[in-house]
Amino acid sequence: MSSKRRIAESPNITAAINHFHKAGGMLRTRDALKAGIHPRVLYQLRDSGRIDQLSRGLYRLTDARQLGHPDLVTVALKIPEGVLCLISALAWHELTTEIPHEINIAIPRGAEPPRLGYPPVRHFWFSGQAYSTGIQKQQVDGISLRVYSREKTIADCFKYRHRMGMETVLEALKAYLQQDSVDSEALLHYAKICRVRRVIQPYLEALL
Repeated sequence: MSSKRRIAESPNITAAINHFHKAGGMLRTRDALKAGIHPRVLYQLRDSGRIDQLSRGLYRLTDARQLGHPDLVTVALKIPEGVLCLISALAWHELTTEIPHEINIAIPRGAEPPRLGYPPVRHFWFSGQAYSTGIQKQQVDGISLRVYSREKTIADCFKYRHRMGMETVLEALKAYLQQDSVDSEALLHYAKICRVRRVIQPYLEALL
């Protein structure tokens, strides 16, 4: 009998596989430990090819369905307090033609910066209402992803306009105004929170 077969029939392995299935096929190491899965069992599953290591401390069943957005899933699981922002949020809302080469994540000021080997992440410290308002919970491959709303994202982009480039920011504003359900009041509300209302308002009035 092969070692892989013996592993497959081990009660501890079976219980661990069941926990993975209940979690949608993915588990963080700390969640696995809380569920009673011994680290040795995780290593056996990994070494036998039953699970893949997506990043440090994050594992996924190899026979789970193919992920459509593995990078976003990894970030959502590894940085639960993070919120997709700026160019990454623009891409999520289809408000830019740029292809992000890194994932932009907002974290509360003072929080420990994320440490991921992959995917590449750029974090931004937001504070107060600038961090806590405008957050939407979206589903990506069955995982809850926190992302700022379209209006909050536009306001954030104007705040970071010197870093992002005004051309990218105005492209996003124009794309937003061409979409359905434009909410200029919400946009100006978030612009006030981000202290860029006086900057946005002339562009908004000229384009409406």
